[in-house]
Amino acid sequence: MSSFDDPVALAVATLTSARPLLVGLDVDGVLAPLVDHAADAALLDGMSEAMSAVAGLDSVQVAVLSGRSLEGLAQFGFHHDLHVIGSHGMETRDRPMDPVDDTEANRLAVLDALAEAAARDAGDGAWVERKPASVVLHVRRADAERGRAALDDLAVGARDVDGATAKPGSNVLELFARSADKGTALVALGAELRAATILFAGDDVTDEDAFARLGPHDIAIKVGDADTIASHRLRDPHAVLAFLRALAPHER
Repeated sequence: MSSFDDPVALAVATLTSARPLLVGLDVDGVLAPLVDHAADAALLDGMSEAMSAVAGLDSVQVAVLSGRSLEGLAQFGFHHDLHVIGSHGMETRDRPMDPVDDTEANRLAVLDALAEAAARDAGDGAWVERKPASVVLHVRRADAERGRAALDDLAVGARDVDGATAKPGSNVLELFARSADKGTALVALGAELRAATILFAGDDVTDEDAFARLGPHDIAIKVGDADTIASHRLRDPHAVLAFLRALAPHER
């Protein structure tokens, strides 16, 4: 059984870290409870205010780092005082993404066709999400056995597409026409901000890429009870909210 950190105690420990501090946060399963369809997701009440309060602390910046596209993140209305990074680091709110080139566009078309075929195999409830340089097969609403088989078959098919990469998640598989990962994006932002400490909280398999890039003095927080290399755990988005709310009061 997983052992969860006390959110307030973890916040107090975080505030002893060297500054500047970069607080990175995934969205689905961290700031917003998981739902069957991404368009139905919403931040917990009070989450937006808590994030802005943390971003207002001395020498602290807050970044949203998600696999969602910027278009998909827009539904949450993140405040202007936050860094917002989408598509596993390919898109940022303050800088346009480099357009896909012809090779990437052709690769993306092949991956899209594979994902559509896999969605048909998975049956009712499966759907394909499209991003600027990737496609995602979602099977959370599909029959469990057919969904797992479709994900497995899609992963095999994607291996034959030259230059493509695949990232599994919770009942999803994302196929990339351009390589990207949250770890690279997080470290790059930390370097840009000259952060002495980076904290990242995430719940999914793709968040392990970020945990793996953190240094010995950084803070990795797994949300939920799935396997992880992170050294800390919070139970769910409600615990994340309690953690963020505890960060700002302890500064005053």
